[in-house]
Amino acid sequence: MEHLYSNRVRQLKASEIREILKLTQQPDIISFAGGLPAPELFPIEEMKVVTQKVLSEMGQEALQYSTTEGYNPLRSKIAQRLVNVGIKANKDDILITSGSQQGLDFTGKIFLNPEDIVLCESPSYLGAINAFKAYECGFKEIETDKDGMVLAHLEEVIKNTPNVKFIYVIPDFQNPSGRTWSEARRKGLVKIANQYNLVIIEDNPYGELRFEGEMIGSIKSFDTEGRVVYLGTFSKTFSPGLRIGWVLASPEVLNKYIMVKQSADLQTSSISQRELNQFIDMYDFDAHVAKIKKVYKIRRDLMMNTIKAEFPAQAEFEIPTGGLFAWVKLPVNIDTRKVLVKAVENKVAFVPGGSFFPNGGQENFMRLNFSNMPEDKIVEGIKRLGEILKEVM
Repeated sequence: MEHLYSNRVRQLKASEIREILKLTQQPDIISFAGGLPAPELFPIEEMKVVTQKVLSEMGQEALQYSTTEGYNPLRSKIAQRLVNVGIKANKDDILITSGSQQGLDFTGKIFLNPEDIVLCESPSYLGAINAFKAYECGFKEIETDKDGMVLAHLEEVIKNTPNVKFIYVIPDFQNPSGRTWSEARRKGLVKIANQYNLVIIEDNPYGELRFEGEMIGSIKSFDTEGRVVYLGTFSKTFSPGLRIGWVLASPEVLNKYIMVKQSADLQTSSISQRELNQFIDMYDFDAHVAKIKKVYKIRRDLMMNTIKAEFPAQAEFEIPTGGLFAWVKLPVNIDTRKVLVKAVENKVAFVPGGSFFPNGGQENFMRLNFSNMPEDKIVEGIKRLGEILKEVM
């Protein structure tokens, strides 16, 4: 049947992250691989109450088809929360999606033709790379430093690259590097996008998970021409299993996303949207996020301190000020895919860094998640990785 498949499907490969996540089903594996929230922080007892209330008071509505745009009370609450990142919006600016990953897929469908070019940070989020690749595009990686994209390099690439459609960025606690853009870089990016008539896709799944320092306004908050598309999600602050994300965009652009969603899955789960909205009505959502941040900060500190103590001195890393990930650079002769094989034999897993560079190379990095594992397993897992790295180096 191979000849019957489309060219698009033939070039698809299994998601490396999803394949590695299968390892987390093994109870004896210490996994730093997926971007998984801590399951013990899920509000299970509260959700029992919420689900009962939703089914009792609006059961027929919750189990029925609904509008593509999403449940209006939840859209309004999202708009209200976006004030925290400097965005002034109302419910009509927002489309509810089945996780922000669906927003990434729709972005490729809306903007990309074969051989178009996506500009992205180097490194960038593997899930976005895979979503865009499905639309047969190419990538130009833009240099980054501790403040975000190097804008001089970005502008140079734009001037010398035809068919650029959009710039994809994760400015807060970036996946995988954990870095956060400065305000000056955010404003500069908007200025460049305006000058060269490009769209910016701002992906912000981690922005509320700040452990220290002051909130920096989102790139969307500096948008002067309606060319920033903002993707958000409740997967990291509440529950990934509900699959509730959203797209915020100008009316013209948002209408394209709505039409694409109509043809994809009609709507996001009616009952999930109402359950989340009911939780926000009944409980203190900010207190819930604060509890998550407190635990993740402890785990981040523990992981970074253990890395410093147990990894070889040649390992380089920065301490992220929020989010879920630590990013470790090893000497260029170390291939972390090979390290992963040894790690799995020792019942510990991570994501090799080469997957986050869309044009290949740079196999000497590793991404480590600190949110999912309890403290004792963080220490034990990092010790095991440290022993392996000392052996291979």
